[in-house]
Amino acid sequence: MKRKVLFCATVDYHFKAFHLPYFRWFQNQGWEVHTAANGQLELPFVDQSHSIPIQRSPFHLHNRLAYAELKTLLDQQHFDLIHCHTPMGSVIGRLAAKHARKRGTKILYTAHGFHFWKGAPLQNWLLYYPIERWLVSYTDALITINGEDYKRAGRISGERTAVHYVPGMGVDMNRFTSADEKEKQQLRTKYGFTEQDFIVLCAGELNTNKNQGMLIKAGAQLARQMPNLKIVFAGDGANRQTYESLVRQMNLDQHVHFAGFCRQIEDWMKLCDVCVSTSHREGLGMNLLEAMSAEKPVIATENRGHRELVKHGINGFLVKPHDVKGLADYLQRLYHQKSQLHLMGKAGRSIAYSFAQEQAVSEMARIYTAYMDQTEKVIQHA
Repeated sequence: MKRKVLFCATVDYHFKAFHLPYFRWFQNQGWEVHTAANGQLELPFVDQSHSIPIQRSPFHLHNRLAYAELKTLLDQQHFDLIHCHTPMGSVIGRLAAKHARKRGTKILYTAHGFHFWKGAPLQNWLLYYPIERWLVSYTDALITINGEDYKRAGRISGERTAVHYVPGMGVDMNRFTSADEKEKQQLRTKYGFTEQDFIVLCAGELNTNKNQGMLIKAGAQLARQMPNLKIVFAGDGANRQTYESLVRQMNLDQHVHFAGFCRQIEDWMKLCDVCVSTSHREGLGMNLLEAMSAEKPVIATENRGHRELVKHGINGFLVKPHDVKGLADYLQRLYHQKSQLHLMGKAGRSIAYSFAQEQAVSEMARIYTAYMDQTEKVIQHA
């Protein structure tokens, strides 16, 4: 009988974005791969998907139903490994798996950026920190993707839970490559831009944490001096209408383009000049890694994830959160010193190699193998 692994997250598009290489790895080891999340996506390298109505808000009543449905699944089927992701996916997953863990199932949790971090709002510490201290008792391995979280996880877990560090979920450096001038111009023509446009890309969900309004305000400061400025938001989300209203309010309709969800995001990385991330919170920052892999300079707000990737003055610049003028100044600097675009882009790809998909999969394979061996011993002694 095949051994089975279950990946649990809040929504299934999280798997599509980050986990397909890991699903494939398990299948190559002869394991059966299952997923549990909210959604109906058909995912490759998955033997069975289980739609569980997990909600992002910890206060949503549907999470009670999600817990009951997931617990029923775990009572009916035996999984040798359960790997939890995302805040609510990890809470419900680990609680539902308490009895399965007593029967030998190993529980892993990857924190894609704790909601409690240095400088986080007090309410985050009051809510999320005690929950993680409690749930770590039901976790065999706590996996982190940045240095700050790794240190904090060690203090939280003590000797109860093994703590690991991996270099993010891994960027596909074969998919995200640089484009020569000919390809770059072909892509610009395809998407309605010109050779003269100075294109600033901001990729990611349009939400409050991603803080895209900061870039729109910086654009308002630059529009007169940079008439060919084009800001592209590649992504969709709850704040789209708010940001569209802000663009109209600031008379930036000719300078800002909302591209929506982009399946070919590598095209946008290739055609842009600079990539920007204005997030309040990031576990690491896959959008920046993809841009760095494509040899683009990056400008990002200072947070624990961005600091892991952006070497100030080397592959881009860091600005203080809400420092609209600082963001505008660095964009203007790159606009006028185009030789820096190439140099910083090359430096960025060199840094990105440390976060390559092959590196991340290799490190996770080492971690998985250790717990696979432990579950094998449980089976042999059963």
